[in-house]
Amino acid sequence: MVYLQPNPVRTGACPSQCLCTSDILSCSALGLDQVPIALPVSTVTMDLNHNQILQLEEDSFQGLFQLEVLRLAHNQLTTIQPGAFRNTSGSLLRHLDLSSNQLHILKQSYFQDLAGLEELLLFNNRIMHVESTALSGLKNLQKAYFSHNHLTDFPFFSIQKHSHPQLALLDLSSNRLPKLPLADISKLPQSLQEGLYLHNNSLMCDCSMYFLFRAWEQKGFATIEFFRQEHVCLVYGIQRSGIRFFLHRRYFEKCNLTAVTEQEASVSVKSGAPLLLHCITSLSGRSVTFFWLVPSLEYVVPPGNNKSLKMFPNGSLEIVAAREQDSGIYVCMAKDRHRNESQEVNVTVLPHHDMGVPEPFNTGFTTLLGCVVSLLLVLIYLYLTPCRCPPCPRPRPPVNTTLSQSKEGGVGSAQSSILSPTPPTTTEGPGRKPDLPQTFALHRFLKGNSEEDGGPAAQNRACGKTRGHNNDLHQHNA
Repeated sequence: MVYLQPNPVRTGACPSQCLCTSDILSCSALGLDQVPIALPVSTVTMDLNHNQILQLEEDSFQGLFQLEVLRLAHNQLTTIQPGAFRNTSGSLLRHLDLSSNQLHILKQSYFQDLAGLEELLLFNNRIMHVESTALSGLKNLQKAYFSHNHLTDFPFFSIQKHSHPQLALLDLSSNRLPKLPLADISKLPQSLQEGLYLHNNSLMCDCSMYFLFRAWEQKGFATIEFFRQEHVCLVYGIQRSGIRFFLHRRYFEKCNLTAVTEQEASVSVKSGAPLLLHCITSLSGRSVTFFWLVPSLEYVVPPGNNKSLKMFPNGSLEIVAAREQDSGIYVCMAKDRHRNESQEVNVTVLPHHDMGVPEPFNTGFTTLLGCVVSLLLVLIYLYLTPCRCPPCPRPRPPVNTTLSQSKEGGVGSAQSSILSPTPPTTTEGPGRKPDLPQTFALHRFLKGNSEEDGGPAAQNRACGKTRGHNNDLHQHNA
């Protein structure tokens, strides 16, 4: 019997010069011009980066039912044939890297077999157009990177919440987008708007674009905070007339249009940051006038009070630098010849996060400083003696009995007061009386030595005063 099989079966053999482990296949930087035919069926991660692959042919990865990560970056890919990912893991493949290639267009057929795809990397290609159905069917898609391409438009209407519920990051930065479809962008889920990167494009300066980004700035989107200087627009579309509109806002002070179709009823802003409030109304025409009533009971009309509040002809109110006293209810009034409308916005100014934080540091620093000062005082006392006197000569032992009595009473008591770890009972101090016999004997001993010729007795008396002073200091510190 002869068994015929229409397609070759993947074997467990490792392609020549590739590195294979239990579930990893690495054929990076081998100069390959096509995907190897025989691939291990146990492959979970495949690395084909830095090769010369020109296209992905039909069934290029057939039989790899466990494939989860596929890396094809830094190749020469120009096209992906229909069915290139057919008969693979499909729902298991979650990471596809096609960055740094030569792709010009994204077609519907490219990713239709990858229902489980979560991350799609297409940055640094030459993509000029994305078909409206190119990302359809990718309901698990979470992150898509299209930066550093040649895009002049993008189908925002095809990535709404119902079609891509998990999409939270869409990078369209560093492209050639001249204008944004604000109606489609405003319908995107809030989570996707927060992860929409549009900096370094060729956007034309207009009020609609400006107020959209200002609204994202107020909400604290990271896409604005981290790339504030890279948000540039072109005046009248001229390439050399770019303005960093978050740093230089004067160009938009006279805007009389707004792209914002809603205003949150309650907003918050950090102290010192600007805040822009919009007056949304159904009234239109040149006869419509606006004014605001602010918490300080101030009546504000265009152009504002030129200090802390600015008001635009379209009814928008800007708090230049929010203060805590600016918190409260702001009421916008719009009226024409026949009727009027009002809107309330509750503004909360948040204090700086660093307020109150330095107190624990100051307390700890003060404690450490006190310990250092105490240590220095101890060292000064130990090594820097206040009075350094020459060594005192030892007195000759007396012969008479009075001298013996003095030695037993006075001198012995003095030595014991220094060498004993605890003060003797005869030491003077609070609540104590000196021993009178010993004191009288010491007096007779000192008087018995001659003081007139400046001999040992005089020197001993001077030294005795110094020693007594030092003994008092030692006992005081003890």
